Amino acid sequence: MIRNYLKIAFRNLVKNKSYSAINIGGLAVGMAVAMLIGIWIDDELSANKHHKNYKTLYQVKMHQTFDGRRGTQDALPFPMGEELKSKYPDFKAVAMCDWGSNRSLVVGNQKFLKDGHFIGEDAIDMFSLNILNGDKNPLKEPYSIVLTDETAKAIFGNQDPIGKTLKMDNTVDLKVTAVVAKQPKNATLQFDYLLPWSLQEKIYDWIAKFHKPNWGNNSWATYVQLKDGINPAQTNAKIKDVVLSHLSNDVNTVKLIKPEVFLHPMAKWRLYSDFTEGKNTGGFIKYVRLFGIFGLFVLVIACINFMNLSTARSEKRSKEVGVRKAVGSGREQLIGQFLSESTLIAFMALLLALVIVLISLPYFNTLTEKMMTIQFGNPVFWGIMLVFTIFTGLLAGSYPALYLSSFNPVKILKGGVHVGKSASLPRKILVVIQFTFSIVLMIGTIIIYQQIQHGKNRPIGFTNKGLISVNSSKDLIDHFDALRNELLASGVVTSICKSNSPPTQIWSNNNGWEWKGSTPEEKSVVFSTIATNFDYIKTIGIKLKEGRDFSRDFTTDSSGVILNEAAVKRMKLKNPVGEMLKWNGKDRKVVGVIPDIMMESPYRAISPLTIVFEKDWVSVVCVRINPNVGSSEAIKKMAPIFDKYNPGFPFDYKFSDTEYAKKFSYEELIGNLSAIVSLLAIFISCLGLFGLASFMAEQRTKEIGIRKVLGASISNVWGLLSKDFVLLVIISCLVASPIAWYAMSQWLEDYTYKINIQIGVFLIVLIMALAITLLTISYQAIRAALLNPVKSLRSE
Repeated sequence: MIRNYLKIAFRNLVKNKSYSAINIGGLAVGMAVAMLIGIWIDDELSANKHHKNYKTLYQVKMHQTFDGRRGTQDALPFPMGEELKSKYPDFKAVAMCDWGSNRSLVVGNQKFLKDGHFIGEDAIDMFSLNILNGDKNPLKEPYSIVLTDETAKAIFGNQDPIGKTLKMDNTVDLKVTAVVAKQPKNATLQFDYLLPWSLQEKIYDWIAKFHKPNWGNNSWATYVQLKDGINPAQTNAKIKDVVLSHLSNDVNTVKLIKPEVFLHPMAKWRLYSDFTEGKNTGGFIKYVRLFGIFGLFVLVIACINFMNLSTARSEKRSKEVGVRKAVGSGREQLIGQFLSESTLIAFMALLLALVIVLISLPYFNTLTEKMMTIQFGNPVFWGIMLVFTIFTGLLAGSYPALYLSSFNPVKILKGGVHVGKSASLPRKILVVIQFTFSIVLMIGTIIIYQQIQHGKNRPIGFTNKGLISVNSSKDLIDHFDALRNELLASGVVTSICKSNSPPTQIWSNNNGWEWKGSTPEEKSVVFSTIATNFDYIKTIGIKLKEGRDFSRDFTTDSSGVILNEAAVKRMKLKNPVGEMLKWNGKDRKVVGVIPDIMMESPYRAISPLTIVFEKDWVSVVCVRINPNVGSSEAIKKMAPIFDKYNPGFPFDYKFSDTEYAKKFSYEELIGNLSAIVSLLAIFISCLGLFGLASFMAEQRTKEIGIRKVLGASISNVWGLLSKDFVLLVIISCLVASPIAWYAMSQWLEDYTYKINIQIGVFLIVLIMALAITLLTISYQAIRAALLNPVKSLRSE
């Protein structure tokens, strides 16, 4: 029987080629979109699941209250790891880790800039790193290094790297003790190399001097693995006051800050990273859910096409249904027949969808910065595809099967089925639903792009064009004056300075500031901190509001500070220049005030900023290129000068305007994905409209012929066939607008600096939807209007 169903289904597909092509093509595009989004969602949901200890791994985080707001941070004190390891038996393993940085790895005359971490030796087993070659406990010796297979091949080629020596940062020799497999793209812990945690103390004297005993500085990450059977809630209760118990030197400040340590499970690292007032409020999971809904929308839109075209052509199948029922076919058999047809179409669409996905996946990977693949060799994949295709086929064929199988055989065989307004109402409802989904996507996409543009148009307060940053090193800082003089003498540079962070980021935030009229509680207020010395304002391209930059002519500037307007406002200083502030017991004189410069998110309020004069607290060199010299020429002339004074490092630089543009990458990704999905949704909807318009024109051929004989013009006929569709699109816009407004208002709540949704967006989308609809159906309408009425009236 099933064989007979499929044979008849195939004959019907061949008989109605144009409608079959629309059905298969529409379903294929819908399924392809759903599959791509499904692959992306699976990649997001599977982040970190390759770790064997996935269920028992946690990151230690901390809540603290600053200026009345409860914040959550990843950065913890240096002694945290040793404290947890030695005093809390709940932990099987503990590993401290820095935030990673680019370091120079030199072998012979070859210099490689790679990114890696200082990390505790427990990390190898904790994160179940796959050791391909070398020692099973490779971080136990301080002067060792672990390379990924990719890094090892780049540095040593096909040679065995184990036991070989390389020089790091032109200061220390390290022995390669192991090679591990590179982490998947969706892993949280990413690195080219790993260094022993204990190595820091041996090469940086400031670690032991300032940080080893210091519970007040938070600069490192901490990862732990719980022993099997340990309840994390009970462990949280034990460790929550571990920092508080060590901060007894300033009781009032500690009571205000109220540090509370807790465990954040690995299962939430990727998708549940947001905290508000000490509560985990979600994170990227909202976009996973959003695009899951988008994928379902597009699939439903494609299924609606099938439903509409199948029910619209019901008269063509009515006699078949009547004859089948007359010879004894039950309704269940007819439903089986029509569902088998829709399932056959779904399987044909699946083949076409797989081709579409294969072609588009490389572009999709580029867009999302991932390395996703279709797992053809995985039986689970084919099982999911089978269920997915059958579900799509049954969903698409459910309404037509129930509708067509309900026909009365006596009425059918007497005179056929005459489809009136009541019969076309469900079809109209489906078109409205279809276009409502599409219009919601269109409105959402426009609002996302408006928000992106809003951020891009926000004044940044400094000149980022022609500004580059270079990671510093001991050699670079030791020879900074000579480097500066030679760069200025080259004529391609107008200014150069040192800083503790690049121009488009802030790497340090500090409290402990006191000012005239401040209360003891206000010592908990956090200020962003830039440490620099001379020429920072000039190099970055900031226009002073008041006062001046740090000057070599004033020796007192060594204890100076420059504030931004947000800091002046927070301190309530009426005449800030010349005011004396105190930070960590040291007096600081305000020498200048700058505007609120945009160094962090363009969608957040600008933080109060202090620029402090410091000689040694630097990690970045900033260079202002001469605007009269081309960037490529300037870089070419700068390279040998940097190589001269920084011989152990390749000349690696970043343009500030390029780095600033990356701040929009997250929103642009969401915007681009939304645009693609909405365009495809509109395409599929229009494909269905084209088919319906074609059927309507065919169905009303005789009526159009009579109207033309009676004097109707082409425009009259075009209006006749178009008005119903135009009305449905207008209804769709009215339904979609409040839905889109609510959804996008919720999305914008995450932004401090955001747009107001304007009515113009909805009007634009209405005009676009009407234009697209009219363009889609006009071909069939005009084609029908141009038919010779003599031929039309002879058709029966």
